[in-house]
Amino acid sequence: APLCGMILADFGARVVRVDRPSPSALTTDVQGRGKRSLALDLKRAPGDPFSSKMCVPAVLIEITGHSVMEKLGLGPEVLLQENPRLIYARLTGFGQTGRYAKSAGHDINYLALSGVLSKLGRKDENPYAPINLLADFAGGGVMCALGIVTALYERNRSGKGQIIDASMVEGVAYLSSFLWKSQNLGLWNRPRGENLLDSGAPYYETYKTSDGKFMAVGAIEPQFYEQLIKGLGLDSDKLPSQLSFSDWPEMKKKFASIFAQKTQAEWCSIFDGTDACVTPVLSFDDVASHQHNKQRSSFIKNDQEEISPRPAPLLSRTPAVPSLKRDPFIGEHTEEILLEYGFTKQEISKLYSDKVVGISKLKANL
Repeated sequence: APLCGMILADFGARVVRVDRPSPSALTTDVQGRGKRSLALDLKRAPGDPFSSKMCVPAVLIEITGHSVMEKLGLGPEVLLQENPRLIYARLTGFGQTGRYAKSAGHDINYLALSGVLSKLGRKDENPYAPINLLADFAGGGVMCALGIVTALYERNRSGKGQIIDASMVEGVAYLSSFLWKSQNLGLWNRPRGENLLDSGAPYYETYKTSDGKFMAVGAIEPQFYEQLIKGLGLDSDKLPSQLSFSDWPEMKKKFASIFAQKTQAEWCSIFDGTDACVTPVLSFDDVASHQHNKQRSSFIKNDQEEISPRPAPLLSRTPAVPSLKRDPFIGEHTEEILLEYGFTKQEISKLYSDKVVGISKLKANL
């Protein structure tokens, strides 16, 4: 969702990112691992057969303002006529209809309108958005991808494509179905920041260690809580009941005082191998070197020594083979792709001079 005007299209066995020509020829597409990048400005050729040809793949993901593609003559109705099997996914913040459909917004706005933001935050503090992961990437990207997979599955039966209206507001709301369905279970009947899973409970919290790092505690079940208490060197017989809400604030202070007495590594040596549900809060610098992540090869390095997560989930028979190449520069493969589609070098040069396409060529460092 971060790149407005971006289209992700599946051309046969290849995946191509179509972007507006970048103002900087060497702008890296940080979400383009394993993909080729074609920079194309649809505004400079609205309704042109060239644009139409490049936008009739098996799947097209549109991330633009409301009705932008219609104004370019490339709306779903037009492209579905050319390719009835096309799956046209429209990923927006507020959806294709409704009062806010044409309004600008960002992750925090979609999160707010979904109701989820009201649940996020500590006691007596304003609600806060957890970076931009929930609405943009989870409610938006992941739910849109799920819709595409569903549409592909249905297409195998009907032979027909369809339009996907993926709203980030609705996506993150649907993602939070557990919050809605569990309201009568007593999990969320107290004010924000005073409940079991929102930093209210002393046994579901993060604590600072003596070296300025943190430990994450999630000892909800009684048997796990007992191991937490044991690891902290406390006697459960001398403590309030685990579910004594009135004692939670004082218990949090007690736990915080104890965690502050040892380093993160020392706490790991105490809790690793137990079921106390206590783990280190790892930084991006440390996560790839953690023993568990190393054993699973959960993080990979590209040819520029940049670390990123391995594709997940892991399939047993057909696991993903991640690309170890650096992320593509926007427009890096424009000429290569256009040549494959039958354009001549002269035609490509003309498109480039007219600023219809962008071409990024790497120069050797001598």
